[in-house]
Amino acid sequence: MQENEKLLILSLGAAVIFLFFVSLFIGSNPVPVFQAAREAFSLSLSADGKPSIIAIILTEIRLPRALIGAFAGATLGLCGAVMQGLLRNPLASPGLIGSSSGAALGAVILLYFGLGYDHIYALPLGGILGALGATVVVYFLAGRGAGTLTLILAGVAINSLSLALISLLLNLAPSPFAVKEIVLWMMGSIANRSMNDFLIMLPGVLVGWIILAGTGRALDALTLGEETAHTMGIDLVRLRWRIFLAVALALGSVVSITGSIGFIGLVVPHLLRPLVGYQPRKLLLLSALGGAALLLTADICVRLFPAGSDIKVGVLTSLVGAPFFLYLIIKGRKYES
Repeated sequence: MQENEKLLILSLGAAVIFLFFVSLFIGSNPVPVFQAAREAFSLSLSADGKPSIIAIILTEIRLPRALIGAFAGATLGLCGAVMQGLLRNPLASPGLIGSSSGAALGAVILLYFGLGYDHIYALPLGGILGALGATVVVYFLAGRGAGTLTLILAGVAINSLSLALISLLLNLAPSPFAVKEIVLWMMGSIANRSMNDFLIMLPGVLVGWIILAGTGRALDALTLGEETAHTMGIDLVRLRWRIFLAVALALGSVVSITGSIGFIGLVVPHLLRPLVGYQPRKLLLLSALGGAALLLTADICVRLFPAGSDIKVGVLTSLVGAPFFLYLIIKGRKYES
């Protein structure tokens, strides 16, 4: 590992730790975090103690929100880097092959029928199954030996179908309260989440990370072209299934808890890629750290808005990410001309 790569990892890691602790302090009401932590810890040692208000705020509100922000952001950044490497397209995002919209559709179906609260794992399972289902459909639509462009086109079609089905469910919702619940969830937010939500999200995220851990060498080989990668011993079909499965597990778990949070998986890998010499393998860990830092920053920013303005973090990331995406398109057109 080169010195500049080590410095980048240490810098982003330090930024994530700093932002994580800052997020514990920021909120509508100031909380003495260290005092709250001491009280929460002393309570765990006592048999009959009652939690103080500040201890409850720290352990039941601030800490789960920070943990979900860090792990969800890392997942979005990592999945974005992997998909851009697999598709060899710097403008690819984790949802380009239908994973995000499929996860959202699976979760919305459970919310629509009121099944999302019957069991603690119902909503994440719906998100994972929706992401897996959309990914499998994309893969079989494109065909076993499909090229990158065919996969992208199939993904666009499934994304459109998933969004259309979500719109249909909203149209057929039995009450305005159900519509409001689904719409607010789809905006993307990590507020009002509990430690149970984090623990529900964690298994799928960790399994997805583990599956993606050894894909760096194959993604580096793919930069030389599919035929060259094949001569180097890379099984492209197996690699695609491996990545699709990992992205579906990790992204489905995240989307089912946070809703749709866009553009982190696009922006973070694109900004960091030049710093690692455009090598996908070196980009994976950096994108995970960068994604965690970006989502934590966005969540801190939405807390700074005046009280009563409930801005969703997914709305903020889209407001920042959409102009950046347009900038990339305009920049690409200049290079082509």
